[in-house]
Amino acid sequence: MLDNFLGMFSADMAIDLGTANTLVYVKGRGIVLNEPSVVAIFNNSGRNQLLAVGDEA
Repeated sequence: MLDNFLGMFSADMAIDLGTANTLVYVKGRGIVLNEPSVVAIFNNSGRNQLLAVGDEA
């Protein structure tokens, strides 16, 4: 089962979940995503609502 899950990902792609920025690298294309590792959440009566991710947050 784990092999099926891991098979969805390519060996030609890397994700760096850094402390300041999240980077996604694709072989042959270089870095395709460089966004701040930030998420904005609104808590409304115990229910979390995602407001923004990355630069938008």
